[in-house]
Amino acid sequence: MVDLAKQKSPGRIRPGRMSDVRPIHGLLTLFATRGLMLPRSISSLYDHLRDFVVYEEDGLILGICALHICWDNLAEIRSLAVAESQQQRGIGAQLVESCLDEARSLEIDNVFVLTYQASFFRKFGFLDCDKQELPHKIWSDCLHCSKFPDCDEDALIRRTSLFS
Repeated sequence: MVDLAKQKSPGRIRPGRMSDVRPIHGLLTLFATRGLMLPRSISSLYDHLRDFVVYEEDGLILGICALHICWDNLAEIRSLAVAESQQQRGIGAQLVESCLDEARSLEIDNVFVLTYQASFFRKFGFLDCDKQELPHKIWSDCLHCSKFPDCDEDALIRRTSLFS
């Protein structure tokens, strides 16, 4: 597991707000244009704003992450992004831990990711899984993705109750 004690940053994590949608979109678009994550529309961000937490420091949004509830006892961590100049400070780790804490508080035992950064998520106890284990996800979001059915992201899952 990740040792957050020595990686804590001086900012704070808080729920996303309406005024955060444009900065969230900017961070996502930066990484999406590089093929590192899938793009999200402004409209989609407004629709799913309650899924997001942001890392804020000195009034600036430096990192974002979302916990999206997919189905009974299943949620996805998605849209994790940290400003390039702020990476390697533990911000991403804090955002992931925040989402895992929320999943536990909602009594969601299974949290998965589809990612190009599998090694990062393995540090949190996520294990590789077959995308076929996530049928609801495949048919709800993935069906509309430009990469479907040839997704090149890695699927990983973590059972939160094992780490309570």
